[in-house]
Amino acid sequence: MVNIASGLVVMKKCFHCNKVSTCFVFHHEPPLEPCREQSHFWNYVESDESFHFDLKCAKCDTLVKLDELVCLMKCTGCDERCGVCIFMRSLEPEEVQVYIAMGRRPVEERRQLSQEQFGALEAYFNQKTDSSRRKVKIVRHEMVKDLDKCYAEVVSDADMLFATSDEVN
Repeated sequence: MVNIASGLVVMKKCFHCNKVSTCFVFHHEPPLEPCREQSHFWNYVESDESFHFDLKCAKCDTLVKLDELVCLMKCTGCDERCGVCIFMRSLEPEEVQVYIAMGRRPVEERRQLSQEQFGALEAYFNQKTDSSRRKVKIVRHEMVKDLDKCYAEVVSDADMLFATSDEVN
């Protein structure tokens, strides 16, 4: 993990079409002022502290930029009809932590993580686990039934990714 920077995950909503926009900003002051982008009129809704990072292979120095990744969120299983929750129930919960790779929204208007970026992300976190810790499974945010009602926990720093539930509490 390289180019680690703290900041905010920002959610805005368009009062014109009711679409939600998500992005990562590299500062800690939420952008409270309304803004216009093409046909959207974005108004600030909320923000959460998080961090941004890229991945770099220690063996070959290949850099994988993750600009399309807004944040990682730990699934809490808040909606049993949600695709992520259904997937999580199919696993052994004591052995796997499920994280949602939150991309930029609106999905149909923003570039999302490519297959190569997603593969590198999942490979990175799975190589960081060992037999004494839970395995990590990362899923795409499109699996979430309703992101506006999702209670997944935004990961605010890299240490949270590998903490067990005993260590977090």
